[in-house]
Amino acid sequence: MGYCKSLLIALDQLVNAVLGGWPDETVSSRAWRWDISGRRAWPRKFIDGLALIFGDCDHCRESYESERLGRQLPPELR
Repeated sequence: MGYCKSLLIALDQLVNAVLGGWPDETVSSRAWRWDISGRRAWPRKFIDGLALIFGDCDHCRESYESERLGRQLPPELR
C-alpha cells in the first residue's frame, strides 16, 4: 500500500472515530454496515456515488470486505 493511500485511510478512520464510530474502521465500511443492517442507506449511496466518479464501483462493500479480512494490516498481522 502506498504512502498517500495509507494517509487517506488514516484520515478516514479518524473522521469515523470523531463521528462516534469504531476507531479502526473507515467511514465507507461503516456506511456499508448501516445499509445492510437497514439502519440507513443514504451514506452508502452518497459515498458510492462519489467513488463512482473516480471509477471505483462498490466502494463501500469493498471497504467493508477489506476491513473484515484485515487487508489494511501489515502482512505479519494478517
